Amino acid sequence: MSDKILEMTMICLDDGAVMPELSFYLDATKREACEAVSRAVKGDEYVFLVNPLPKSAGESAAFCEIGVIARIKQFVRLQNKSMRVLIQTERRARLMEYKKDSCYICKVQEVEEINDMSEDEDKAVQSLLRDRLKEAVECGMVKNNVLYREIRAFKSVRKLVDSMADYITIPDENRQELLEMLNVKERALRLIELIDEALEIGRIKKEIMEKVNQETAENQRKYVLREQMSIIKKELGEDSVDANVKEFQERLDKAGCSQEVYDKIEKEINYYKSIPQNSAESSVSANYIDVMLSYPWNVSTEDNNDIKSAIDILDRDHYGLQEVKDRVVDYLAVHILSNKGDLPIICLVGPPGTGKTSIARSIARATARKYVRLSLGGVRDEAEIRGHRKTYVGAMPGRVVQSMIKAKVNNPLILLDEIDKVSSDYKGDVSSALLEVLDGEQNSEFNDHYFGVPVDLSNVLFIATANDISGIPGPLLDRMEVINIAGYTENEKYNIAKLYLIDKVRDKNGLTKSQFKVDASAIREIIRHYTREAGVRDLERNIDKVCRKACRKILTGELDEAKVTKKNLSEFLGPGKYKDETGDLKNKVGAVRGLAWTSVGGVTLEIEVNVLPGTGSLQLTGKMGDVMKESAYAGMSYIRSRKESLALGDDYFAKHDFHIHIPEGAVPKDGPSAGITMATALYSAIFGVPVKGRIAMTGEITLRGEVLPIGGLKEKLLAAKMMGVKQVLIPAKNESDYLELEDDICSGLDVQLVDDMDKVLKMALVR
Repeated sequence: MSDKILEMTMICLDDGAVMPELSFYLDATKREACEAVSRAVKGDEYVFLVNPLPKSAGESAAFCEIGVIARIKQFVRLQNKSMRVLIQTERRARLMEYKKDSCYICKVQEVEEINDMSEDEDKAVQSLLRDRLKEAVECGMVKNNVLYREIRAFKSVRKLVDSMADYITIPDENRQELLEMLNVKERALRLIELIDEALEIGRIKKEIMEKVNQETAENQRKYVLREQMSIIKKELGEDSVDANVKEFQERLDKAGCSQEVYDKIEKEINYYKSIPQNSAESSVSANYIDVMLSYPWNVSTEDNNDIKSAIDILDRDHYGLQEVKDRVVDYLAVHILSNKGDLPIICLVGPPGTGKTSIARSIARATARKYVRLSLGGVRDEAEIRGHRKTYVGAMPGRVVQSMIKAKVNNPLILLDEIDKVSSDYKGDVSSALLEVLDGEQNSEFNDHYFGVPVDLSNVLFIATANDISGIPGPLLDRMEVINIAGYTENEKYNIAKLYLIDKVRDKNGLTKSQFKVDASAIREIIRHYTREAGVRDLERNIDKVCRKACRKILTGELDEAKVTKKNLSEFLGPGKYKDETGDLKNKVGAVRGLAWTSVGGVTLEIEVNVLPGTGSLQLTGKMGDVMKESAYAGMSYIRSRKESLALGDDYFAKHDFHIHIPEGAVPKDGPSAGITMATALYSAIFGVPVKGRIAMTGEITLRGEVLPIGGLKEKLLAAKMMGVKQVLIPAKNESDYLELEDDICSGLDVQLVDDMDKVLKMALVR
């Protein structure tokens, strides 16, 4: 090997490695490549051609160790600032180092090839190579046939191998492998091996294609014979359509449908008889008849009229939710006594994970009805409800009718899940289509476009679920009886986990009671420090995570049985996600903790106010909605209206700017219930009076300082307890809502009723 180090420009090859002693045209399109060519032309006309190594995102460029020294014979500049360069490759070289300026500059060292073959070995290898070259040409494995005779005439094994490596179509990584092999004999044998592999793959492909062609020809022959047979049968009056018609007619006679429906289907059957079997209309007509006959026109299940059994099932399946279960049982009792088909439409409203879908499933069990879930989230096409007319390509019934066919009875319980998330576009309004479905006065003759005949839905028990009723249009909401499912208290979550979730998760993961135990302290620790939710879905996920860790420890022999306690809980779940917030509940100036309701439960919002020298502007930040902005303006207006009684100068508000901010600026916030919170924060910031740290408040404010009622009281009080708040101010007009709450929710909270801002300030400020 030569010790001489050569310095030259370097070009990175994107199209794969090249071999020595070859001439080819290179299209230099990148700026670095064009600059490298320009520098080489100005110098000794030599460049180093190298293949790049694969790289991951963020990594710098890297190159193969072995490349080729090449000489530029000529070049042409093109109009698009690129170049076409005639390259003559000469010899292998090793890349020693490189740097990037306007192009790559590298230092390379020529490598010495090893050829230790005897004369006889040389002849044998040449013979093998020429045989493989011939086979490759015959199998079409070469770039073109023009150079075949020229390559075959080479007398040097080295040149024959390098030329064949470039001429025969092999993967780029294999070509680079051959380039890096300095032993000529090993290089030749490796090339023979690669060609043999490619030839074998080609032979297998050829055999497969022959089999496929043979099978295709056989299928074509059978198709022709069947067509001939069909024509013969048609001439003899023995058409195979008769068998389908006979089956359809038998199913129609057993369907038990009304006369109108019977006549419609019979007419379609007669039409099906009259059209050619191989026509497109035939399959459309047959599918329509089959769907119509699959509908359960006269098939129903017998309702469970044992009200005590229904109560037991609801109590067994769900802990707490007494008001919800009472209202459901009341509905069932009325239905049993009245024996009427117009069933009420129940809408279960509450945060995620509170058991809405589970309650619907329990109602189905309690009434002995078939249960079908229909997800409406993201549905925006009216045809999803009403179906497509059968004349359209790919027409099908609406989802309601499909659910009836799936249930195979005409009186199932259909769960309309996430009804608040339907939308509308140019294809129609989904909520308007649901009006007919959920109206007891209309759904006895529901019109599905695909059927074209009335469908009776009056015996169906519809139950809808929603996270937030504000997104449901008024006419649709008016057809449903809303049952609110509020968030769970800590004690309710504890009992749900103890009575239901642990057994469910243990069975799912294949553990026995002796292998997996969770004590009461661990459950409460998970609730307090690993979850922040109104429901129990995240609680179940955490228990499931604990169970999976227990499975792993048992199988690895680390534990014989897993007993999870408060002390070792971190070994299964890691450190707690949520710390006790008591440290943040300090008396502060211009900072007040408010309470808000969201679709996922109650949350606390710390509203901050700064007073700065300025020109009287009011700045609002924290991604507030329009309603919350109005509350801020109302609070500011109230404070300004009291400037005389508050001993503020006439020009105080003209010389100060006021900045109201709600942290978590990326999270949208809206609602009117932050009015008194903002007014209190403004008062505190203006006069420098601290606000009690362990107090929270909610209520809408008028311009005269009156406190108006709010919604979501239960969820807001639960959020206050979760944050360690001791005193909560709520509107006096929410007294009836407060009195209906369970003692467990209000325990540990000093709830005060307020009707005007004077009382709010008196209770909230530190005097």
